Amino acid sequence: MISIPKSMTDTATQPLTIKEFLKLPETKPRSEFINGKILPKPMPQGQHSLLQIELCQAINRAANPNKIAKAFPELRTTFGGESIIPDITVFRWVNIPIEPSGKIANRFNLPPDWAIEILSPDQRQTKVLRNILHCLRHGTELGWLIDPEEESILVLDATQRVEILSGTSSLPILKGVELELTVEQVFGWLTLG
Repeated sequence: MISIPKSMTDTATQPLTIKEFLKLPETKPRSEFINGKILPKPMPQGQHSLLQIELCQAINRAANPNKIAKAFPELRTTFGGESIIPDITVFRWVNIPIEPSGKIANRFNLPPDWAIEILSPDQRQTKVLRNILHCLRHGTELGWLIDPEEESILVLDATQRVEILSGTSSLPILKGVELELTVEQVFGWLTLG
């Protein structure tokens, strides 16, 4: 892993295409390609990491046994001229790219069926919301923006209708995934004890 050189993030002087971006070595922190620019993805902190792990595990426990869907943490998805790394992507089993050998592919050049972003303390809501909207414009069915500080979850559906949920509100889940969660349960994972 390498750091992002200043010259790579300053695309005003040297425009970069998505193909050129994808040929670059992976960086640390990882970077996304949005609107023709390379943007570093914030490193997750404690609450972010725990929510990411718990939510991936909960989705996979519910969706994997019957091969309905699979949740992936920090998976690069490239589609619609951009390459983004949502905190969690959920793909229906039938949409997971498979190599001729039967193994899962390394590159996912399609939008997730469900995109989940978890707001980090110094991260701007508009940037992560923009990523979710990009996904929805390209076929994603459901998007969540989890805000640990506010203990709320902004939910967007395929029509880009927005709902802010908190407390004991039940969360909409990708159709076919037998999982029931409330906002309160999700944030309850942050309390160890």
